[in-house]
Amino acid sequence: MRSVGVEEELLLVDARSGEPLALSGALLAAADRSVERQPEGDGDGNGGEPQGHTFEKELQEEQLEFATKPVTEMGELLKEITRWRGEAARHAASAGALVAALGTSPLPVRPSLSTGKRYEWVGEQFGLTAQEQLTCGCHIHVSVESDEEGVAVLDRIRPWLPVLTAMSANSPFWQGEDSGYASYRSRVWNRLPSAGPTDLFGSADRYHEQVRAMLDTGVLRDKGMMYFDARLSAAYPTVEVRVADVCLEASTPVLLAALVRGLVETAARDWQEGRPPARINTGLLRLASWRAGRSGLDGPLVDPRTMRETSPDVAVEALHAHVREALADHGDEERVREGITRLLEHGNGARAQRALLHTEGTLGAMTTRCAEITAGTSA
Repeated sequence: MRSVGVEEELLLVDARSGEPLALSGALLAAADRSVERQPEGDGDGNGGEPQGHTFEKELQEEQLEFATKPVTEMGELLKEITRWRGEAARHAASAGALVAALGTSPLPVRPSLSTGKRYEWVGEQFGLTAQEQLTCGCHIHVSVESDEEGVAVLDRIRPWLPVLTAMSANSPFWQGEDSGYASYRSRVWNRLPSAGPTDLFGSADRYHEQVRAMLDTGVLRDKGMMYFDARLSAAYPTVEVRVADVCLEASTPVLLAALVRGLVETAARDWQEGRPPARINTGLLRLASWRAGRSGLDGPLVDPRTMRETSPDVAVEALHAHVREALADHGDEERVREGITRLLEHGNGARAQRALLHTEGTLGAMTTRCAEITAGTSA
């Protein structure tokens, strides 16, 4: 069974005002100290070496990233996400801060670029685009057996990725205003020159040729800046799907991960059986991506099968039907069916944020409530 891992980027905010705080360095230091104090035998329960943490800094000091270990069972993935969200919240609390799983800051902010040569290069190269780039995403890794299989997968999952953006949409606010988008993060992110959907590659050789050609332009510094909607990971033997906002509820990235694994497995089977990818123009995929970011689950989407306007229910159910056989083989069908029903009924994070603003009254109060949901402490 293919393994799955999730990376989440979390927003660091003041515990009282909800304003973003440039505290990632302090939280990473606290996490390091926590590991140093850990007695031998703690962590894995087997009396071995102490278990380290998985936190890393990101582009801005107002965010913190973690990655789960690779797992094959979705219940274990939920435990991983819940655990690391809780650990992040614990370290943040020691600095008078909270962590919030929000795709953008609801409150106005002037982000602080993280230190380091790579981040300095990004700031100099991309200017205001980098300075404003405080966005938190969710990246899903699924194992593949080879680059050739991975590229075959990339070519075949292209039309389905905007549906994942709509399902995960959790960034309606930008600089203190309602953006009118469900996922404004997706629009900010796509300002970067390599971001967005890709053309069909056809083979692993052509994929790597494209990457080399892009690096040769000098616009990008390294392979990590291939910000495609989905790519071959530069660090792991995985396909990495990067279209989702970080999600408010811990159960939502698990739902997405099950669907992405289903997409990867379905695409790999189609490739093995000689079924070609849909030859959809990349320009149409950009429109579908924009529509997903604009609507989320509260307006029309583009049907991945026909590239025509449809309802969110139809688009999500089409994705479900497309991967149903793989879901059943992985034992994920019941979890996904229940998750989709709940998501379509109650909405995504964007809908939740707007509803919380109505009940809480201010963006700051809404943000701190979202932090409680992130940490699992909300009543």
